[in-house]
Amino acid sequence: MTWNTVARVGSFACLLLLAARTPGFAQGDPHQGHRPEPSTPVAPAKPAAEGAKDLPSFIPLVTDEDRKAAFPDVERHAVHDEAANYFVLFDQLEWQAGKGATGMSIDGRGWVGGDRDRLWFRTEGDGDEGRVGEAQAHVLYGRQFSRWWDVVAGIRQDVRPGPAQTWAAFGVQGLAPYWFDVEATAYVGAAGRTRARLEIEYEILLTNRLVVQPLVEAEVVGKSDPERGIGAGLSTTDAGVRLRYEIRRELAPYVGVSWNTKWGKTADFARAAGARTGGARLVTGLRLWF
Repeated sequence: MTWNTVARVGSFACLLLLAARTPGFAQGDPHQGHRPEPSTPVAPAKPAAEGAKDLPSFIPLVTDEDRKAAFPDVERHAVHDEAANYFVLFDQLEWQAGKGATGMSIDGRGWVGGDRDRLWFRTEGDGDEGRVGEAQAHVLYGRQFSRWWDVVAGIRQDVRPGPAQTWAAFGVQGLAPYWFDVEATAYVGAAGRTRARLEIEYEILLTNRLVVQPLVEAEVVGKSDPERGIGAGLSTTDAGVRLRYEIRRELAPYVGVSWNTKWGKTADFARAAGARTGGARLVTGLRLWF
């Protein structure tokens, strides 16, 4: 063994000895020789009133009265109120003008009652060339059976055309998916006569005040009534679109166009009487509610 080899071995042994005496290198506690870093002191939280002093001057401080008003004590169920309310809507109060025919038309509805049980009424009528063409009224009891739907039952009274006639009425009404307003009603009258009517409305908001309202209505008759010029099957359809401007939510003038068509045997009765079987009309009117 040469002296250079001996010198190298000796140097390596000295390095090992020094490393073994260094804190943290020796076996044992792995945290031996580590000094904890001093923690940063945390300032105590400011009281609410003191912290509020840092807010801008235009934001008022929250008082105990404000907190009490925001979280009142509720002693009973707050969803279904027992108070009686009411609502009246004239959806169509309009003047119609078409080829060889002009006249007025009215379509109104409303209710009085609570959140779940209500007394509903509907009224419809139209005139053609100064004569009352059709007039009818409904009085219905309505009961909410889901969040957006009511079941209704009551009576319908037809004033025109022909002699007065009374029907038992029952159906459903409410908001279908995608916010379609739906009324579906079935009727049973004297001598086993039956009818069914479906009405669907939709509202398209162009702006916060400008609204487009499409409407489709169809009526099906179970038994012909020649005295009133009504035939069995699909009797009439009424489709229209109206553009209204809401001066206020409760008051909105509108313009539009509607198409009324008589079908099947009802159209045959109209032709035999020399009457029109339908056509387009320009309409202008007022929609209001209170």
